[in-house]
Amino acid sequence: MLIHFSDKTMIKGRVDIITMGCSKNLVDSEHLMRQLNECGYEVTHDSENPEGEIAVINTCGFIGDAKEESINMILEFCQRKEEGNLSKLFVMGCLSERYMSELSEEISQVDKFYGKFNWSELISDLQHTYDSSIANERVLTTPSHYAFLKISEGCNRRCAYCAIPIITGAHVSRPIEDIENEVRYLVSQGVKEFQVIAQELTFYGVDLYKRQAIAELVERIADIDGVEWIRLHYAYPSNFPMDLLRVMREKENVCKYLDIALQHVSTKILKKMLRHVTKEETYELVERMRAEVPGICLRTTMMVGFPGETDKEFEELLEFVKWAKFDRLGAFAYSEEDGTYAAENYRDSVSKKKKQERLDRLMDIQQRISTNLNCQKIGKVYKTIIDRIEGEYYIGRTEFDSPDVDTEVLIPIVDGNLEIGGFYNIRINDAAEFDLMGELA
Repeated sequence: MLIHFSDKTMIKGRVDIITMGCSKNLVDSEHLMRQLNECGYEVTHDSENPEGEIAVINTCGFIGDAKEESINMILEFCQRKEEGNLSKLFVMGCLSERYMSELSEEISQVDKFYGKFNWSELISDLQHTYDSSIANERVLTTPSHYAFLKISEGCNRRCAYCAIPIITGAHVSRPIEDIENEVRYLVSQGVKEFQVIAQELTFYGVDLYKRQAIAELVERIADIDGVEWIRLHYAYPSNFPMDLLRVMREKENVCKYLDIALQHVSTKILKKMLRHVTKEETYELVERMRAEVPGICLRTTMMVGFPGETDKEFEELLEFVKWAKFDRLGAFAYSEEDGTYAAENYRDSVSKKKKQERLDRLMDIQQRISTNLNCQKIGKVYKTIIDRIEGEYYIGRTEFDSPDVDTEVLIPIVDGNLEIGGFYNIRINDAAEFDLMGELA
C-alpha cells in the first residue's frame, strides 16, 4: 500500500494500524482495534495519511516479497519517528514472530516487537488493561455486511516448502461455541456474509474433538439466524472430510465455493512436497466434489519450479489444469524459505527464468479458461450482494466470488437504487476475464 506522510503534528490519542499479508492477520488487527477503542483511543486502519502518535504494523512473513514489503513499511515509519512525527512504533505479526531477535537488533527505533499471538501485551504496555469480556468483538475493516471468520491457528501439515508452521506452530482449533458466539455478535452488527478462514480448515477439530469437525461447525453456523452466506477458504486435499460436501449441498446459505490449495498434480512432485496425496487421488477428488455439489466453484493455488520439477512434471500440471478448468486459479514460483524441509534437503534446481516462463504459460492457459467460464454466465441470473459504488457502477459479487480475489459484477447505477449489502437477482449480459456486467433481473 502507498503511504503519504504529512508534515502536520501528530494527533494525540490516535493509533494508526497497518496490516500486511493475509485476512488472518486482518482479523487480529480488528480485534486489537476493538481493544484500543475500549481504552479510549481513536484508531485508523491502513490510512493513506497516518497522523497518529502511535503506529502498529502487523507484518507478514510468508514469502520473500511479503517479508521485504513488511520491512520497508517498518522503515518508513521509523523515519517518521526520527523526524519527530511519531511517538511510539510497535510491530506485531508473522515477521516479528519469526525474526524477533534479529529485528530487535537491527531496527532500534521500534519500541517493541510482538509475535503472532502475544499482541494483547501491547495494551498493557500502553498502561491499559486487556478486556477479556470483549475478546470476540472487533472493529470491522471490511464493508459492514461481510467479515472474515478465523476458526483456528497454526498447521500440522508441514509441507516441504512452507514456513507457516515454523511461524505459527501446531494447529489449534477454537471451540465451536466460541465461534458461534462471535458469529452471533457479528450478525448483531449487520454482518450477513462470512468468509471462514484457517491455515488448513479441513483439520479443524482434530485437536479439540479428536475428529475432523469442520462439517459440524459449518452446519451450526449455517443454522444461526441472519447468516446469509458462508464461504470456505484454505482446504487441504489429503483426507478431505467428504461430509462437508453434504453440508454445502444441503444448506442454501453455504456457498457452493471451496478454496482448496492443490499446489501440483505430479505424484513425484507432490511426494517431494510432502503433500501426502497422489495424482490419481487429486483427479478423483475434483471429480467427486463436482459430482456431489453440482455447480461448485473451485478455487486453487499452484506452484511451479519446485526442486526436481522437469518439463515432464510441468506438462502434467498443464494437462491437469486444462482438464479441471478451475473457476479460479492463482500460481506462484517456488522460493526457498529459511528452515523449511525443502530448503534444508533440496537444491533449488529450476532457474528463475524457467520458473517465470512456466508461470506465464500456466496463467495464460488459466486466463483463457476463466474468460470462457465467465462468458458461459451470460444470460443467466445470479443472486448478487452489492459491496460498494465505484464511478457509474454498483460493484457486487455472486456466491461464487470471494471479496478482493475473485470476479466482480458491475451493474450500472441507472438500473436502480440498490442498497450496499443488499442481495439482488442480477442477469449477466457481458463478461471478461475478471469482470461480469449485469442488470437487475
